[in-house]
Amino acid sequence: MTLDLAEIARLFADRGGVAYAGEPVSQLEHALQCAWLAEQAGADDALVTASLLHDLGHLLIAEHQTLSRSPTELGIDDRHQYIAMPVLRGAFGLEVREPIRLHVDAKRYLCATRPSYFARLSPDSVRSLALQGGPMSAEAARRFADHPWSGDAIRLRLWDEEAKVAGLETPPLKHFLEIAARVMLR
Repeated sequence: MTLDLAEIARLFADRGGVAYAGEPVSQLEHALQCAWLAEQAGADDALVTASLLHDLGHLLIAEHQTLSRSPTELGIDDRHQYIAMPVLRGAFGLEVREPIRLHVDAKRYLCATRPSYFARLSPDSVRSLALQGGPMSAEAARRFADHPWSGDAIRLRLWDEEAKVAGLETPPLKHFLEIAARVMLR
């Protein structure tokens, strides 16, 4: 099954209002803020779309909608970066999918290579980092840096950390879905 834009919009409408685990924003607000930061930074349409959809896996995990606490507080690494890959594969190319798939590894990379980055992580991001394997080893960081999509994944990750501001005004979902339409596979 591949999600089209109407189904993505419906998923955000149905599940986007759920709190973004341990943060002062909803899943939808986080996605919009991340895409808005990407757009403001001059990212291309594919990276703006990846920024919008990077946490789609959280929305696809129905059980998350009823948890009383964040998955990390329950000791769960939901591997959300992989959950959305099958439903995005038929809709978007690697330029959208790879930054999404790699955004968790980008956090691990940044924690290993930029000591000041760890201090920027929210408490929930710190918990998820531990569940995701912690900072990368020097060898793993070298391999990650050599990956062709690591640069976009790092940019996405940096916006991801900033996209947690309560009440921040952004363009609506419709605006970003119009951008996504421009990079959809035909």
